[in-house]
Amino acid sequence: MKDIVVVNARQNNLKNISIKIPKNRITVFTGVSGSGKSSLVFETIGAEAQRQINETQHSFIRNRLQHYGVPDVEKIENLNVPIIINQKRLGGNARSTVGTATDVYAALRLLYSRMGEPFVGYSNVFSFNNPQGMCPECEGLGYVQTVNVSHLIDKERSLNEGAIRFPTFQPGGWRWTRYVHSGYFDNDKKLKDYTKEEWDLLLNAAEHKLEHPSPEWGKTVKYEGIIPRIEKAFLKKDSKENTTRKDALKKVITTKTCPRCLGKRLNEKILSCKIGGLDIADCTAMSVDDLLNFIHSLHSTTYESILQELTRKLQNIINIGLPYLTLDRRTDTLSGGESQRIKMVKNLGNSLVDLLYIFDEPSIGLHPKDIQHIANIIRQIRDKGNTVLIVEHDPDLIKIADHVVDMGPGSGEEGGEIIFEGSFKELKRSSGQTGSYFSHHPTYRKNPRSATGYLQINNANAHNLRDLSVQIPTGIMTVITGVAGSGKSTLMTEVLPQYYPSVTIIDQSAFTAGIRSNLLTYLHLSDTVRALFAKQNKVSEKLFSRNSEGACKNCNGLGVEKIDLAFMDDIEQPCEVCGGTGFDPKVLQYTYKRQNIADIMRMTVTKAQQFFTEPAFSKEFELLMQLGLGYLTLGQRLDSFSGGERQRLKLTRELKETNKILVLDEPSTGLHPSDTKKLLSFLDHLAGKQNTLLVIEHNLDIIAQADWIIDIGPGAGKFGGQIVFEGTVEELLKNRKSFTAEYLRKHLAI
Repeated sequence: MKDIVVVNARQNNLKNISIKIPKNRITVFTGVSGSGKSSLVFETIGAEAQRQINETQHSFIRNRLQHYGVPDVEKIENLNVPIIINQKRLGGNARSTVGTATDVYAALRLLYSRMGEPFVGYSNVFSFNNPQGMCPECEGLGYVQTVNVSHLIDKERSLNEGAIRFPTFQPGGWRWTRYVHSGYFDNDKKLKDYTKEEWDLLLNAAEHKLEHPSPEWGKTVKYEGIIPRIEKAFLKKDSKENTTRKDALKKVITTKTCPRCLGKRLNEKILSCKIGGLDIADCTAMSVDDLLNFIHSLHSTTYESILQELTRKLQNIINIGLPYLTLDRRTDTLSGGESQRIKMVKNLGNSLVDLLYIFDEPSIGLHPKDIQHIANIIRQIRDKGNTVLIVEHDPDLIKIADHVVDMGPGSGEEGGEIIFEGSFKELKRSSGQTGSYFSHHPTYRKNPRSATGYLQINNANAHNLRDLSVQIPTGIMTVITGVAGSGKSTLMTEVLPQYYPSVTIIDQSAFTAGIRSNLLTYLHLSDTVRALFAKQNKVSEKLFSRNSEGACKNCNGLGVEKIDLAFMDDIEQPCEVCGGTGFDPKVLQYTYKRQNIADIMRMTVTKAQQFFTEPAFSKEFELLMQLGLGYLTLGQRLDSFSGGERQRLKLTRELKETNKILVLDEPSTGLHPSDTKKLLSFLDHLAGKQNTLLVIEHNLDIIAQADWIIDIGPGAGKFGGQIVFEGTVEELLKNRKSFTAEYLRKHLAI
């Protein structure tokens, strides 16, 4: 079997590298963040394999597939058909569930259409997305949304004073004019003084033509009450505006279970069809393991093949460590780790071989116990005759590799080289940062700090938490552990803020920033840089902004141009006028310390720290260096940062204050062990300033350095939600019930 051969790859920071990757083996790519792993595996090998597959499709299909540019590589030989399983959470809307994402619901629908009594139709009518099957009240969503009048209306104000608290209904807004010009109301009268008739006209009136409107009223415009107007414009499933006013809607909308179907999504006729006394919605509300037991209790010679198919699919979900999920769980509520495993399930059932599976850090969001499930699945995929490439930092997954490729030696410009290839055993003896980590024996904190006080939570009930009470120490670093789905995030990010609203939650969510936002703008240093250039060259500061006078006229400051090739792939290439800088070429004649503004944008934080000696820069850059982000470039767009990078950037803003309660949701995500060491030093500094650090984490190196541990479990979902252990690391290591303790002992070789 021929190897995959990559010759002279130059994508991003790759330094003309060539490599042979063995087929039918598990190859793990390691290296510090920014070393070039993703550039080689995803943007070179994966992108080229997918692009070539797309080119085999008919032009009609090809034009509707995701477009991949041609990677910067001389050639790649012997590629397989790729299946790329990335970290991106399963999105979807309220109609996308675990059942639909895994195709289990399709098999269940088929079973009910055959074995269910009475017969109500074929499998498609059991879909809550089908007009014949959906509940007419909630249109298959399982819930209805209504306007909360007390949140929407301020009765102490008049229409002119802004009584309607919703965008476009406030003074000057175009929807506001539909009420003040209607002729129905005294626009200066406070709403608390309205008559019952006026109140009903304002809120509930059906659409109708006005008899005596103001002169400003449009001739063809009809009047309608606020509530039906908001429902039509924002709450109907085909509304185009409901996504643009999400934040405002949250404040004025109440969501409740549909009173007609009681959350089952389907109409009465479909729900009348039962097997063993259960309708199809009863099945989707069961946990996967309970549903499998129900399927095992059914016997039918005629429909044995359907039962076997359901059994196989449900067993795959259990094997992957998700027995606690229900099929009616919305996919947009799944964690990143759960999403990635659901994607894996879809590929476990196929009989295709000689494929190229590419995984992007499948350990993310997973407890060491869960990682064993992932490791077993990856081995199964390989043993079926497939090639597996994994970009990974987790030691337990690196250990399962048949072949390891370590990249580096550093990040950004200092990376992009292959510094080791070989077995895991040989990796330990290599000179890179990964080899160095594996050659050292890990330790744990033997002298923990003492708490300055406690945060008390009593009888918490949310999701799988049942009457949970816990004392959380203040002024030290507490690590909250437990298997994925055990209830850690529920306790820390949902329950705790209800008790202590001053809690600051630092998660990995995307920044609310535009396409032009970059690292400099996030650090609030853009104006400082422009001022330095303007002062040095005695010109306007606006010349050094891509959003103002300095923008390239050809690409409007974006730096790229898209070329539409009709039925062929669109090509996104650097703007031919500005060369991708986004700046008008005339601006580049102005320099500061012999560097132009484009040079500054390409500078890494490490280089910028040496270049900018002004006090305004030193603290910000030093913080980024402490967090292992020295490889980022100053002009890097915020929308290109990974979840872990975003979280560490948010952390830079918290070091300036003390006595805060900070919740960090898996801050080690995407970090090489050497960067985890830097993060620990940073967290230690935060705790040293009397901040209360509550770190939700699976990383054993971070768990080992905690002052206090709260372990939640013992299992996930219905099997979790309890406090398994509270105490120091020393005490945890003696515990025989905690899964965390078991894997920490292995990690520390105790």
